[in-house]
Amino acid sequence: MRISTDFLIVGSGVAGLRAAIALADVGDVLVLTKADPGESNTGYAQGGVAAAVGADDSPALHARDTIEAGDGLCRREAVDVLVHDGPRYVQELLDWGAAFDRDAAGDPALGREAAHSVRRVLHARDATGREIGRVLWTRASKAARVRVLDVAMVLALRTEDGVCRGATFIDRSGEVHDVDAGRTLLATGGAGQVFRETTNPAVATGDGMAMAFEAGARVADLEFVQFHPTVLSVAGAPRFLLSEALRGEGGQLINAAGERFVERYDPAGDLAPRDVVARAIVREQIATGAPVYLSMAHADPQFVRARFPTIAQACRGVGLDLAVDPIPVSPAAHYVMGGVETDLDGRTSVANLFAAGEVACTGVHGANRLASNSLLEGLVFGARAAAAMQASTRVAVLAADAMPAMAPADVRPSSGGADEVRELMWHDAGLLRSRGGLDRAARQLAAWTQGVAAARVDRPHDRGLRRLASLTTVGWLIALAALRREESRGGHFREDFPRRDDLHWNRRVSDARDMSAARAIPVPGLPA
Repeated sequence: MRISTDFLIVGSGVAGLRAAIALADVGDVLVLTKADPGESNTGYAQGGVAAAVGADDSPALHARDTIEAGDGLCRREAVDVLVHDGPRYVQELLDWGAAFDRDAAGDPALGREAAHSVRRVLHARDATGREIGRVLWTRASKAARVRVLDVAMVLALRTEDGVCRGATFIDRSGEVHDVDAGRTLLATGGAGQVFRETTNPAVATGDGMAMAFEAGARVADLEFVQFHPTVLSVAGAPRFLLSEALRGEGGQLINAAGERFVERYDPAGDLAPRDVVARAIVREQIATGAPVYLSMAHADPQFVRARFPTIAQACRGVGLDLAVDPIPVSPAAHYVMGGVETDLDGRTSVANLFAAGEVACTGVHGANRLASNSLLEGLVFGARAAAAMQASTRVAVLAADAMPAMAPADVRPSSGGADEVRELMWHDAGLLRSRGGLDRAARQLAAWTQGVAAARVDRPHDRGLRRLASLTTVGWLIALAALRREESRGGHFREDFPRRDDLHWNRRVSDARDMSAARAIPVPGLPA
């Protein structure tokens, strides 16, 4: 079946819904979401949304914290857009009825999280993402020209002469549809499911990154993966994010002896940037051979349970009391700073194809995202992408001919291929990396990627193969990028190159199927 629409949006998180709201006034909008609209990284975001709205805050201060967390690779223009436009879009949410927590004066209560110099994080208890999603979904659903199809899995982008013309998807009944669209926005979120341990929902398999790459778009900064330091780690129980806001409210990381230890690794202690805390936890686990815990026992139990009801309930589910017991924690893949390379208006290197949110890479996060900037990014750049999609601007088109040279495709994933990919990535391309593991992962993933591509020739509409193709492709791109960057910076840590190297690596790097289109991206303010 063939469907025509003015605007196609793939994904229903904060970036996609904010774009749909803006586009509904000017054309027909079709939103395709792989699962239920609430089943996205937006809905799983607990901590909050950061914006310079406090009396002691400013966009300049927010920019400083963002750039410092980004470890030298933030794109300053993107940061400026985020911090200056952010307060306006947060106020918009308040005007639309977002139920953020309030202080005694009735103003939004502001929390502080790691690497923020002041309190600037608005929150709705510990379910901020769901609250923002609720507000955006309510508004989008009232727009007559917005149509949402759930359980609709996009199989591929449709391109002609290097121009994106829409996409092909399969619906809940198994019927395949081609969508003809004037503009297409990827808002598919991240790729945490590439790793064995992750905070991300099952739908976060990197589909948008993989499909954009397959269509010839450039991807950038994929070596930079943020591993959240505090994830509930109980044998046999699902991994569950323990928000950074816990430490912002005084939560303490302790070892099995009850000692606070993070300051031994970084003077900022428990509120150091996420990558620093995550590596400190792993090193403490290795040094002691014992678990690490998050403790709120010194705080008022009533406050803890009221402030963090969702987390408290998750802990109760495994027999623990968040307000009293030490909670075992361990790092897990949380956020990908890299993605489909875009300009500040969401344009990719493929004409008529746009991207916003975690799937995109504007350079705003650099090598490491500042806590609670992700929901803000979705709001700001989702709206900007929508504005650009209304124009008739075309961008330069990349050739999409040959993939880079890869190992022979004589090794294919078994029936448990997804689990094999995730285990390989966690072991060889996870929090601590080295040449041997990365080389092994890149070669194996290259072979698997070719194997899955060959299988998809005969089964192009197979949902399982689409998911596996996304995991192998994005995993391969992450491993290649991490192997290439011979330094440690932000979310990328090489045990064999443990220091930051501005002399050789003060740049961001993009890749494309036509590798002649890959390029080094200069970082303003750093020597060439």
